Amino acid sequence: MKEKLKELDKLRNKALLGGGVERIEKQHAKGKLTARERIALLLDPGSFEELDMLVTHRTTDFGMDQQSFLGDGVVTGFGTIDGRLVFVFSQDFTVFGGSLSETHAEKICKVMDMAMKNGAPLIGLNDSGGARIQEGVRSLGGYADIFYRNVQASGVIPQISAIMGPCAGGAVYSPAMTDFTIMTEHSSFMFVTGPNVVKTVTNEQVSSEDLGGAHTHATKSGVTHFTAPNDYANIQLIRKLLSYIPQNCEEKTPKLPYTPNEEWRPALNDIIPDNPNTPYDIKDVITQLVDDGTYLESHPEFAANIVTCFARMGGRSIGIIANQPMVLAGVLDVNASRKGARFVRFCDAFNIPLLVLEDVPGFLPGTDQEWNAIILNGAKLLFAFSEATVPRITVVTRKAYGGAYDVMNSKHIGADLNYAWPCAEIAVMGAKGASEIIFRRDIKKAKDPEAKLKSLEQEYAAKFANPYIAASRGFIDEVIEPKSTRRKLIKAFDMLENKVAYLPKKKHGNIPL
Repeated sequence: MKEKLKELDKLRNKALLGGGVERIEKQHAKGKLTARERIALLLDPGSFEELDMLVTHRTTDFGMDQQSFLGDGVVTGFGTIDGRLVFVFSQDFTVFGGSLSETHAEKICKVMDMAMKNGAPLIGLNDSGGARIQEGVRSLGGYADIFYRNVQASGVIPQISAIMGPCAGGAVYSPAMTDFTIMTEHSSFMFVTGPNVVKTVTNEQVSSEDLGGAHTHATKSGVTHFTAPNDYANIQLIRKLLSYIPQNCEEKTPKLPYTPNEEWRPALNDIIPDNPNTPYDIKDVITQLVDDGTYLESHPEFAANIVTCFARMGGRSIGIIANQPMVLAGVLDVNASRKGARFVRFCDAFNIPLLVLEDVPGFLPGTDQEWNAIILNGAKLLFAFSEATVPRITVVTRKAYGGAYDVMNSKHIGADLNYAWPCAEIAVMGAKGASEIIFRRDIKKAKDPEAKLKSLEQEYAAKFANPYIAASRGFIDEVIEPKSTRRKLIKAFDMLENKVAYLPKKKHGNIPL
């Protein structure tokens, strides 16, 4: 037995070295951690249990039979984060550049299947050169096996992808189908075709960083939800994100202990400017409403005219969608609609209550928006809210105009509670635009059209630019003093704790993609 134990120990030590000391040193020289170092940071100390450590590839072509590494370029297994079970795979760039082979894919598929069976989150730490060319269609088939499982797991267990190195070609589609993507700045990139192919096909010259770096995807495409300056920060973000998310679609997020206080926030009474056209930062409202130190914004640099974030209120995890008057006056456009819809659908899939803070003057007009399908993209947000069965509360802080009023979680599309501040303006459009249409003839006939318009505008505003007509119809449940908002919301979410709602029986809806 001693000899056999020595042999086992030798194999384990060999597997732990991955591609060898020299390649590990190269990985460190690039400022990157190794696959196992990343897992050690991610999971609770001593909790990781590795699977398939001794797996090797089966390829004999192109001299591959002379190169074999235990584990075949990916470390897989399970462990805990803050005591909660998670499954993880971490690609090892020191072994064949982390390229995906048939056996590499089988290892990933195994932990994906186990995560589904056990109702636990799946975390992928991606650092791969793509499909292993020497294996041809077998490696492509391996990617497809992973993609299929991504789709089967979607909405069942949380899936988080950390991009910590190259991610090109078919490799990008798995992270794209997971719930959240976190990219490490300057050392990771994602693109379907690299700079060399782009130059050949389109004659464009572009660097990997500009084509698919973390900053590009955080600001231009919205492919990544978060960015981190290094591997360590990336992993800490994963741990923080998971603290707001339940284990699976059958569970709720753990409610942290919380002792209620008076919960008044007097600063909110003075936060809205007297001039309705003067912007204010909706994030100042959010920080007044949520528990101290609980705020994690998703897509902070993409479509900044809408804010999507996780927070806690009275110890309860919630998702917040808020129009941002500081950017484009808070209008809804193509990107804001897509961003909001995706966030709403995630929260609904995993039983996370939704709070909507509404200050929206409408949808952004213009040929650019129309030609890029603002109709379809706006409908995505409308569809997402209408389909959501989690507790949903809206607070209209200022403007709620036109179709955007309907879309932003109005009572008409199933919101549970709708509050408004006294300064709220709920109407088809702003007073100036409405007056120009309704009183067009009177203005033309007037001796001083400008003065007449101003007078009629004030008259219209006094009559319609307030929350009381909507309240008289029951579209607004209560007009509240801003300083009482946090207190009202905590009580409202407590009341909705056991809400039950079912969608009509169907295979699935046909969201306007």
